Amino acid sequence: MLKKILALVAMLYAAASFAAVDVNKASAADLDGIKGIGPTTSTRILDERKKGNFKDWNDFIERVKGVGEGNAAKFSAEGMTINGTPFKGAAAAPAKADPKTDAKADAKKKDSKVAAMPAPAAAPATPAAKPAAMPATPSTPAMPAAPAASAAKK
Repeated sequence: MLKKILALVAMLYAAASFAAVDVNKASAADLDGIKGIGPTTSTRILDERKKGNFKDWNDFIERVKGVGEGNAAKFSAEGMTINGTPFKGAAAAPAKADPKTDAKADAKKKDSKVAAMPAPAAAPATPAAKPAAMPATPSTPAMPAAPAASAAKK
C-alpha cells in the first residue's frame, strides 16, 4: 500500500513539473521554476507584462531583453506558453540573416570536413630490414630412433 501511495505522489509531482505555465498569468515563482529563467529574466518578463499582456511569441521576444528565438524554444520545451500556445520556432518569427553567424557556421563545417579526412599514410623513414637467412642444417642434432623392443620380448 505504501508503494502505491509513493508511486501516486511521484506521478503527481511529475505531472505538476511538466504543467504548462502561461507567461501572461504566471507569478515570479512560476517563471523561476522554468529551466533557463532566473530571477533577472523573470523580473524583465513581469516588468514588460505590466505594460500589457504578451500577444504572441514574437511580441514576447521583441519586448523582453535577452530573449531570442533560441531561448523562446527552450522555455517552450520546458512548458512555457503564451496564451496557451507553445513556441513554433522559425515559423513564428522570421529569422534575420546574420552574415557573421553564417560565416562562422561555414568555417565550422569546413573545419569538421578537414578533421574528418584521414591523414595520409607516412612513408617509412628507412627501408625494412631483411630477415636473417635460415641455417642450412638444424642447430640441434636429431634424436636416434628408439629400438623396437616389442619384437624381442615375445
